[in-house]
Amino acid sequence: MPIAKLAWVCVAAAGIASAQDPALAKSWQVVQKVCGTCHTPESVIANRRTRAQWQETIDKMITTQGAKGTPEEFATVLDYLSTEYSPTSAGRGGATGGRGAGLGGMMATAGPSDKHVVDEAAADRGRKIWAAECIDCHGTYARGTDNGPNLIRSELVLHDRYADHIGPFLRKGHPMQSGARADSLTAAQISDLAHFIHQRVYDTLRGSPIFVMHNILTGDPAAGKAYFEGAGRCHTCHSPTGDLKGIASRYEPPALEALFLNPRPLTGRGGRGRGGESAAVNPAAKPVTLTVTPPSGPAVTGTPVIFDDFDVAVRDAKGEYHAWKRTPALKVVKNDPYAAHDELLTRYTDKNMHDILAYLVTLK
Repeated sequence: MPIAKLAWVCVAAAGIASAQDPALAKSWQVVQKVCGTCHTPESVIANRRTRAQWQETIDKMITTQGAKGTPEEFATVLDYLSTEYSPTSAGRGGATGGRGAGLGGMMATAGPSDKHVVDEAAADRGRKIWAAECIDCHGTYARGTDNGPNLIRSELVLHDRYADHIGPFLRKGHPMQSGARADSLTAAQISDLAHFIHQRVYDTLRGSPIFVMHNILTGDPAAGKAYFEGAGRCHTCHSPTGDLKGIASRYEPPALEALFLNPRPLTGRGGRGRGGESAAVNPAAKPVTLTVTPPSGPAVTGTPVIFDDFDVAVRDAKGEYHAWKRTPALKVVKNDPYAAHDELLTRYTDKNMHDILAYLVTLK
């Protein structure tokens, strides 16, 4: 049985589809039929969205992913998800047996799969309350001032979902900059304020859907070329007519900047950043190798398997494993193709980095 299908069966067995309401159970079956072809149940119902946001998600699945179903089935999916998994729904849906009933209660804890979905209109209303009552202490971006703490790093805020932590805190009467007490705020105002604060949290994260990459091409191409050929000594390993020829046609400026600042691939995580980006940015990444010369016998070069103060082991080009105990007589040389890039990170100025990027984008 396919893994995705098995996951839906397991969720149903755990209680998500145990119907207290036959109509909800029938709707859940439609959701399973339409969405379960490609998605696990957690990926479908882990987040709360407004009806408009669910409609946008469904439209995207139809137009870009080829989701199959009748208009009636898609309407049922929309009605079910927007009712049972909206920002204002009390639990995780009637058919789920309440918040946290499915999957042994795993859905009950806040985390990356259960994030606060920001209502942009509410956040705009919350911005006005923030400016009137909170900005003097917590700053424009909620990152704190000399008068108040950074809320972006607040455990209370990070655990909050739809004012379930922020609300009780404010209702204790937290002082506000107007002189009024926070318990004078209405429930609607507290909800709007919570949406605004979470918007500020997400805006701080590069993975945020509201993050916008600003123009980073502010350097001087001529100065970048001079650094490339001079102080940076980049030309000793790279050539604008060789390995870097046409590089600006292959990568967007943000990816190109990341590539020259840190070309080293991260192992064991599928790449740097979101979605294994490093493998896509630098498919020709070179491995670090060790050359081990024992007191007697030939030197062996291979990729490191163990490399610490006590032991060293490598796997050579033929796939054979070699291991030694570290002793004074054992010579170990690390061959790191990215050592020069690491060293440059300690010397680059902000101007150097922008100038180099401005030069690299000319190599089309």
